Amino acid sequence: MTVSPTRTRTKEPDQACAEAVELARAAVAAMVEPGRVGEHLDVLAEGERAVTHLFACEDPAYAGWRWAVTVGRAPRSKLVTVSETVLLPGPGALLAPPWVPWQDRLRPGDLGVGDLLPAPPDDERLVPLVTLEGDDAVTDWYYDGEDAGDEQGPAEPGELPAPGRSRVLSAIGREGASARWYSSEHGPRTPLAHAAPAHCVSCGFFVPLSGELGRLFGACANAYAPDDGRVVSADHGCGAHSESVTWPATSRAISPVIDEFGYDMVDLPGVSVEETVFEPLSRGAD
Repeated sequence: MTVSPTRTRTKEPDQACAEAVELARAAVAAMVEPGRVGEHLDVLAEGERAVTHLFACEDPAYAGWRWAVTVGRAPRSKLVTVSETVLLPGPGALLAPPWVPWQDRLRPGDLGVGDLLPAPPDDERLVPLVTLEGDDAVTDWYYDGEDAGDEQGPAEPGELPAPGRSRVLSAIGREGASARWYSSEHGPRTPLAHAAPAHCVSCGFFVPLSGELGRLFGACANAYAPDDGRVVSADHGCGAHSESVTWPATSRAISPVIDEFGYDMVDLPGVSVEETVFEPLSRGAD
């Protein structure tokens, strides 16, 4: 037995509904300003007795959009009525960019006075304060022992996270802050740092941060420095370094030189130097 392949029939638009072009145009014209409805573009079959008429939109704010008017009729009825009128984008329509949630649109500096920006419970930059093991351990912030060596953190317990906080920076949070600060204008790769006489780590105004971030970052406490009150890297620098020395320029007055042994011949009105006879200066000494 041979089975013939299934054929998909294309819907043919209902004739009465397809001929209701002016009815559909009038429905759009009743909603918009005059001249906003363009030419009739197409007829799409929506069902047995329902079609959609497409008209060009002449509104300059909606370039490439189309008016879509769906009309239909009841069974055994010749009366066609309007079901729906909407404005839809066409193939070349100018569309708004995809919607982005507000938490993804937020940028540094957007937070204003009175605004609240709570960290979500699953923020990967934070971990609970009770975490005591692994890379996110609070104990990483404080090393107590003789073998700590160069890895020794803040020596005062008061520099540990405040007990009132329920979460602290995670390893991801610390790495993100370090990368952001180090690559900013307060890091070592700026013209200001390249022209500095020395690094911030050797400056008396450099206040190291506590914890792991204090190994590379601190705050500037020089009121005359461009980074005053900001976090700077230890290898940053500026001209206001506490140990910079300005050598005074040596200058002395130069006495004027007066030539008393030579003279110049100058022409005067009515007297020519070439026609004047001069006697040697040494003759008067003879």
